[in-house]
Amino acid sequence: MLLSRGYPEKSSLKLVGDHLALTERQRLAVMRSACSDTQIAGRRARQVDVSQLVGRAMEIDGYNLLITVESALSGAPVFVGRDGCMRDLGGIHGSYRKVTETIPAIELIARHVLALGVPHARWLFDSPVSNSGRLKTLLGELIRAHGWPFEVELDANPDNLLIASDKPVATSDSNILDECCQWTNLTEHIIHGVIRAGTVGVNLIDLSSIHD
Repeated sequence: MLLSRGYPEKSSLKLVGDHLALTERQRLAVMRSACSDTQIAGRRARQVDVSQLVGRAMEIDGYNLLITVESALSGAPVFVGRDGCMRDLGGIHGSYRKVTETIPAIELIARHVLALGVPHARWLFDSPVSNSGRLKTLLGELIRAHGWPFEVELDANPDNLLIASDKPVATSDSNILDECCQWTNLTEHIIHGVIRAGTVGVNLIDLSSIHD
């Protein structure tokens, strides 16, 4: 429990990674899944259960949620962290690329949000990321076609808007989880729904008991 004892994340990861001879991708999985006991307690205290979203507007950390759901639908590894959040190993690295799973992932997210009784949701995406404008256009077209009660915004630093919001935030981003007023584990809800439906084989790897 190095993080819980106050050891820095990078040195903790190197110590564990070197000791277990982990590959770079394995180290990334451990890093994204690990957090301290203090972080877990704080995140749980601010968590809003999806059952409590009825009649409440919410915020969506666009790339964070979309890419993780895309990964789940594609069969890529999705990891359950110590805090119960699900995360993938993907990254946008300054550019987002639409994939086969993009539209199905958006439609899946929309169905779950509406089924939870959410009257309005705002999707926030990073404007500096290449192709964010195209994604906003695509999502906007789907919103109009289906009549979804959503809006889409691009911002240079959406994390700040999500942290400052008084609405539940759908995210698994550690920085936002530790700073926002309240958050909800929509990713988990959606992916468990996919697993129950059995239409896609989700490659879910449980690291929730990892000793960081």
